[in-house]
Amino acid sequence: MWIYLNNQFVKQEEAVISVFDHGFLYGDGVYETIRSYGNRIFMRDQHVARLFRSAEAIGLTIPIPMKNWPDLLHESMVRNDVGNVQRDAYLRITISRGVGDIGLDPSLCPSPTVVIMAKPLTPPAPSLYENGVALIVASTKRNLPSALSPQIKATNFLNNILAKREAIAAGVFDSIFLNWEHHLTECTVSNLFFVTDGCLRTPAVECGLLDGITRTIVMQLARELRIPIEEGRFTPDQLYQANECFLTNTSMEIMPVASVDHRPIGEGKPGPLTRKLRELFIGSRERFLESASSY
Repeated sequence: MWIYLNNQFVKQEEAVISVFDHGFLYGDGVYETIRSYGNRIFMRDQHVARLFRSAEAIGLTIPIPMKNWPDLLHESMVRNDVGNVQRDAYLRITISRGVGDIGLDPSLCPSPTVVIMAKPLTPPAPSLYENGVALIVASTKRNLPSALSPQIKATNFLNNILAKREAIAAGVFDSIFLNWEHHLTECTVSNLFFVTDGCLRTPAVECGLLDGITRTIVMQLARELRIPIEEGRFTPDQLYQANECFLTNTSMEIMPVASVDHRPIGEGKPGPLTRKLRELFIGSRERFLESASSY
Protein backbone atom coordinates (compact mmCIF):
# COMPACT_ATOMS: atom_id res chain seq x y z
CA MET A 1 0.00 0.00 0.00
CA TRP A 2 1.15 3.52 -0.86
CA ILE A 3 0.42 6.09 1.83
CA TYR A 4 0.61 9.85 1.50
CA LEU A 5 2.58 11.15 4.48
CA ASN A 6 3.65 14.76 4.80
CA ASN A 7 4.15 15.82 1.19
CA GLN A 8 5.13 12.48 -0.31
CA PHE A 9 3.85 8.99 -1.06
CA VAL A 10 5.72 6.24 0.78
CA LYS A 11 5.30 2.49 1.04
CA GLN A 12 3.28 1.18 3.98
CA GLU A 13 6.32 -0.07 5.89
CA GLU A 14 7.91 3.38 5.65
CA ALA A 15 4.79 5.24 6.75
CA VAL A 16 5.71 5.88 10.38
CA ILE A 17 5.21 8.85 12.69
CA SER A 18 6.97 9.94 15.85
CA VAL A 19 5.91 8.79 19.31
CA PHE A 20 5.85 12.52 20.08
CA ASP A 21 3.06 13.15 17.58
CA HIS A 22 0.20 14.73 19.50
CA GLY A 23 -2.30 12.66 17.54
CA PHE A 24 -0.77 9.60 19.21
CA LEU A 25 -0.22 11.21 22.60
CA TYR A 26 -3.54 13.02 22.98
CA GLY A 27 -5.86 12.15 20.09
CA ASP A 28 -5.34 15.74 18.94
CA GLY A 29 -6.43 15.70 15.32
CA VAL A 30 -9.26 15.37 12.84
CA TYR A 31 -10.16 12.89 10.12
CA GLU A 32 -12.52 12.15 7.28
CA THR A 33 -13.53 8.91 5.57
CA ILE A 34 -14.60 9.02 1.93
CA ARG A 35 -15.56 6.44 -0.68
CA SER A 36 -15.62 6.19 -4.44
CA TYR A 37 -17.94 4.52 -6.88
CA GLY A 38 -15.51 3.40 -9.52
CA ASN A 39 -13.10 6.28 -10.07
CA ARG A 40 -15.52 9.00 -8.94
CA ILE A 41 -15.54 10.14 -5.34
CA PHE A 42 -18.84 10.41 -3.48
CA MET A 43 -19.63 13.91 -2.14
CA ARG A 44 -15.95 14.83 -2.43
CA ASP A 45 -16.21 18.57 -1.90
CA GLN A 46 -18.55 18.18 1.07
CA HIS A 47 -16.21 15.73 2.79
CA VAL A 48 -13.14 17.90 2.22
CA ALA A 49 -15.03 21.00 3.38
CA ARG A 50 -16.04 19.20 6.58
CA LEU A 51 -12.42 18.20 7.15
CA PHE A 52 -11.43 21.87 6.99
CA ARG A 53 -14.30 22.86 9.31
CA SER A 54 -13.24 20.26 11.86
CA ALA A 55 -9.64 21.47 11.68
CA GLU A 56 -10.67 25.10 12.05
CA ALA A 57 -12.80 24.21 15.09
CA ILE A 58 -9.73 22.93 16.95
CA GLY A 59 -7.38 25.65 15.70
CA LEU A 60 -5.50 23.35 13.33
CA THR A 61 -4.29 24.72 10.00
CA ILE A 62 -4.29 22.15 7.19
CA PRO A 63 -1.10 22.77 5.19
CA ILE A 64 -2.57 21.60 1.87
CA PRO A 65 -4.91 24.06 0.09
CA MET A 66 -8.45 22.81 -0.53
CA LYS A 67 -7.97 22.98 -4.31
CA ASN A 68 -5.13 20.40 -4.16
CA TRP A 69 -7.12 17.66 -2.43
CA PRO A 70 -8.89 16.16 -5.48
CA ASP A 71 -5.59 15.42 -7.22
CA LEU A 72 -4.08 13.95 -4.05
CA LEU A 73 -7.06 11.69 -3.44
CA HIS A 74 -7.06 10.44 -7.02
CA GLU A 75 -3.31 9.84 -7.02
CA SER A 76 -3.73 7.84 -3.83
CA MET A 77 -6.40 5.70 -5.51
CA VAL A 78 -4.33 5.16 -8.67
CA ARG A 79 -1.19 4.22 -6.75
CA ASN A 80 -3.14 1.63 -4.76
CA ASP A 81 -5.10 0.27 -7.74
CA VAL A 82 -8.47 1.15 -6.24
CA GLY A 83 -11.20 3.49 -7.39
CA ASN A 84 -11.65 1.73 -10.71
CA VAL A 85 -14.02 -0.65 -12.47
CA GLN A 86 -12.89 -3.56 -10.32
CA ARG A 87 -12.75 -1.94 -6.88
CA ASP A 88 -14.41 1.01 -5.22
CA ALA A 89 -12.07 2.94 -2.93
CA TYR A 90 -12.17 3.61 0.79
CA LEU A 91 -10.17 6.74 1.61
CA ARG A 92 -9.13 7.87 5.07
CA ILE A 93 -7.63 11.32 5.66
CA THR A 94 -6.02 12.01 9.04
CA ILE A 95 -4.60 15.36 10.13
CA SER A 96 -2.94 15.41 13.54
CA ARG A 97 -1.51 18.34 15.45
CA GLY A 98 1.94 16.99 14.63
CA VAL A 99 5.17 16.31 16.46
CA GLY A 100 5.99 18.31 19.58
CA ASP A 101 7.20 18.06 23.14
CA ILE A 102 4.95 16.44 25.74
CA GLY A 103 2.27 18.88 26.87
CA LEU A 104 -1.18 20.05 25.86
CA ASP A 105 -0.16 23.39 24.35
CA PRO A 106 -0.85 23.18 20.58
CA SER A 107 1.99 25.63 19.93
CA LEU A 108 4.42 22.86 20.88
CA CYS A 109 3.73 21.36 17.43
CA PRO A 110 5.16 23.48 14.58
CA SER A 111 3.50 21.58 11.74
CA PRO A 112 0.62 19.08 11.38
CA THR A 113 1.00 15.47 10.28
CA VAL A 114 -1.00 14.68 7.12
CA VAL A 115 -1.90 11.11 6.13
CA ILE A 116 -4.01 9.74 3.26
CA MET A 117 -4.73 6.02 3.01
CA ALA A 118 -6.59 4.32 0.16
CA LYS A 119 -7.71 0.69 0.15
CA PRO A 120 -10.45 -1.40 -1.44
CA LEU A 121 -13.88 -0.68 -0.02
CA THR A 122 -15.38 -3.74 1.66
CA PRO A 123 -19.16 -3.26 1.62
CA PRO A 124 -21.42 -4.94 4.21
CA ALA A 125 -22.65 -8.41 3.35
CA PRO A 126 -25.76 -8.45 1.11
CA SER A 127 -27.59 -10.53 3.73
CA LEU A 128 -27.49 -7.57 6.13
CA TYR A 129 -29.45 -5.45 3.65
CA GLU A 130 -31.86 -8.32 3.00
CA ASN A 131 -32.54 -9.16 6.65
CA GLY A 132 -31.65 -6.02 8.60
CA VAL A 133 -29.27 -5.70 11.52
CA ALA A 134 -29.66 -5.86 15.30
CA LEU A 135 -28.83 -2.94 17.59
CA ILE A 136 -28.76 -2.25 21.31
CA VAL A 137 -29.09 0.99 23.24
CA ALA A 138 -25.70 1.52 24.86
CA SER A 139 -25.25 2.29 28.53
CA THR A 140 -22.39 4.58 27.43
CA LYS A 141 -23.83 8.05 26.85
CA ARG A 142 -22.89 10.36 23.99
CA ASN A 143 -20.34 13.03 24.80
CA LEU A 144 -21.97 16.22 26.03
CA PRO A 145 -21.94 18.50 22.95
CA SER A 146 -21.09 21.55 25.06
CA ALA A 147 -17.94 19.70 26.15
CA LEU A 148 -16.96 18.33 22.73
CA SER A 149 -18.91 19.26 19.62
CA PRO A 150 -20.04 16.22 17.60
CA GLN A 151 -19.56 18.35 14.46
CA ILE A 152 -15.79 17.97 14.96
CA LYS A 153 -14.68 14.67 13.42
CA ALA A 154 -11.93 14.21 15.97
CA THR A 155 -9.44 11.34 16.07
CA ASN A 156 -10.25 10.79 19.74
CA PHE A 157 -12.89 8.08 19.39
CA LEU A 158 -12.90 6.56 22.87
CA ASN A 159 -16.56 7.40 23.48
CA ASN A 160 -17.52 5.49 20.32
CA ILE A 161 -15.17 2.61 21.10
CA LEU A 162 -16.76 2.06 24.50
CA ALA A 163 -20.21 1.84 22.89
CA LYS A 164 -18.85 -0.45 20.16
CA ARG A 165 -17.48 -2.78 22.85
CA GLU A 166 -21.00 -3.04 24.26
CA ALA A 167 -22.34 -4.03 20.83
CA ILE A 168 -19.61 -6.65 20.38
CA ALA A 169 -20.30 -8.10 23.83
CA ALA A 170 -24.02 -8.30 22.99
CA GLY A 171 -23.33 -9.93 19.61
CA VAL A 172 -25.11 -7.23 17.62
CA PHE A 173 -24.21 -4.94 14.73
CA ASP A 174 -23.88 -1.70 16.67
CA SER A 175 -24.99 0.44 19.60
CA ILE A 176 -27.24 3.48 19.78
CA PHE A 177 -26.11 6.38 21.95
CA LEU A 178 -28.46 8.25 24.24
CA ASN A 179 -27.59 11.81 25.22
CA TRP A 180 -27.53 13.49 28.63
CA GLU A 181 -31.35 13.76 28.52
CA HIS A 182 -31.78 10.08 27.53
CA HIS A 183 -32.84 11.02 24.01
CA LEU A 184 -31.68 9.11 20.94
CA THR A 185 -28.68 10.52 19.06
CA GLU A 186 -26.78 8.22 16.67
CA CYS A 187 -24.82 4.98 16.46
CA THR A 188 -21.04 4.69 16.75
CA VAL A 189 -20.38 5.49 13.07
CA SER A 190 -23.81 6.18 11.57
CA ASN A 191 -26.93 8.30 11.82
CA LEU A 192 -30.26 6.86 12.91
CA PHE A 193 -33.69 7.07 11.24
CA PHE A 194 -37.01 5.42 12.05
CA VAL A 195 -40.49 5.42 10.55
CA THR A 196 -43.75 5.74 12.47
CA ASP A 197 -47.09 5.89 10.66
CA GLY A 198 -45.46 6.99 7.41
CA CYS A 199 -43.40 9.79 9.00
CA LEU A 200 -39.61 9.63 8.74
CA ARG A 201 -38.05 10.63 12.05
CA THR A 202 -34.43 11.31 12.97
CA PRO A 203 -32.83 12.83 16.07
CA ALA A 204 -32.21 16.56 15.76
CA VAL A 205 -28.62 17.75 15.51
CA GLU A 206 -29.19 19.63 18.76
CA CYS A 207 -29.44 16.27 20.55
CA GLY A 208 -25.66 15.94 20.13
CA LEU A 209 -24.86 14.10 16.91
CA LEU A 210 -22.88 14.53 13.72
CA ASP A 211 -24.92 15.99 10.87
CA GLY A 212 -23.84 13.26 8.47
CA ILE A 213 -23.45 13.82 4.76
CA THR A 214 -25.50 10.74 3.83
CA ARG A 215 -28.06 11.76 6.46
CA THR A 216 -28.56 15.02 4.56
CA ILE A 217 -28.94 13.19 1.24
CA VAL A 218 -31.54 10.79 2.66
CA MET A 219 -33.59 13.68 3.98
CA GLN A 220 -33.38 15.35 0.56
CA LEU A 221 -34.57 12.16 -1.15
CA ALA A 222 -37.41 11.77 1.35
CA ARG A 223 -38.60 15.28 0.55
CA GLU A 224 -38.53 14.45 -3.15
CA LEU A 225 -40.80 11.48 -2.38
CA ARG A 226 -43.02 13.81 -0.30
CA ILE A 227 -42.41 11.73 2.81
CA PRO A 228 -43.07 13.75 6.00
CA ILE A 229 -39.88 14.30 8.02
CA GLU A 230 -39.54 15.15 11.69
CA GLU A 231 -36.25 16.05 13.35
CA GLY A 232 -36.73 16.01 17.10
CA ARG A 233 -36.05 14.61 20.53
CA PHE A 234 -37.03 10.96 20.69
CA THR A 235 -36.87 8.25 23.34
CA PRO A 236 -35.98 4.56 23.07
CA ASP A 237 -39.64 3.70 23.70
CA GLN A 238 -40.61 5.64 20.57
CA LEU A 239 -38.02 3.69 18.62
CA TYR A 240 -39.25 0.33 19.97
CA GLN A 241 -42.73 1.18 18.67
CA ALA A 242 -41.54 2.24 15.21
CA ASN A 243 -42.64 0.49 12.02
CA GLU A 244 -39.17 0.68 10.43
CA CYS A 245 -35.64 1.75 11.27
CA PHE A 246 -32.40 2.22 9.34
CA LEU A 247 -28.88 3.63 9.61
CA THR A 248 -26.93 5.83 7.21
CA ASN A 249 -23.28 6.55 6.53
CA THR A 250 -21.01 6.99 3.53
CA SER A 251 -19.71 3.45 3.23
CA MET A 252 -22.87 1.41 3.96
CA GLU A 253 -25.37 3.90 2.51
CA ILE A 254 -28.78 2.86 3.96
CA MET A 255 -28.72 -0.13 6.32
CA PRO A 256 -32.06 -1.59 7.51
CA VAL A 257 -32.51 -2.39 11.20
CA ALA A 258 -34.50 -5.46 12.22
CA SER A 259 -34.37 -5.20 16.03
CA VAL A 260 -33.32 -2.96 18.90
CA ASP A 261 -32.60 -4.41 22.35
CA HIS A 262 -33.86 -7.78 21.07
CA ARG A 263 -37.25 -6.27 20.21
CA PRO A 264 -38.33 -6.51 16.56
CA ILE A 265 -38.88 -3.22 14.78
CA GLY A 266 -42.13 -3.48 12.88
CA GLU A 267 -42.18 -6.90 11.28
CA GLY A 268 -38.53 -7.49 12.13
CA LYS A 269 -37.33 -7.02 8.56
CA PRO A 270 -36.61 -4.13 6.16
CA GLY A 271 -39.76 -2.11 5.67
CA PRO A 272 -41.24 -0.66 2.48
CA LEU A 273 -40.14 2.94 3.04
CA THR A 274 -36.60 1.82 3.89
CA ARG A 275 -36.47 -0.24 0.71
CA LYS A 276 -37.87 2.63 -1.36
CA LEU A 277 -35.32 5.12 -0.03
CA ARG A 278 -32.49 2.66 -0.59
CA GLU A 279 -33.60 2.06 -4.19
CA LEU A 280 -33.84 5.80 -4.79
CA PHE A 281 -30.43 6.38 -3.21
CA ILE A 282 -28.84 3.76 -5.47
CA GLY A 283 -30.62 5.19 -8.50
CA SER A 284 -29.55 8.74 -7.60
CA ARG A 285 -25.85 8.14 -6.92
CA GLU A 286 -24.83 9.87 -10.13
CA ARG A 287 -26.04 13.18 -8.68
CA PHE A 288 -23.66 12.94 -5.75
CA LEU A 289 -20.46 11.91 -7.54
CA GLU A 290 -17.75 14.29 -8.69
CA SER A 291 -17.74 15.05 -12.40
CA ALA A 292 -14.97 13.47 -14.46
CA SER A 293 -13.78 16.94 -15.47
CA SER A 294 -13.27 18.07 -11.87
CA TYR A 295 -10.05 16.15 -11.19
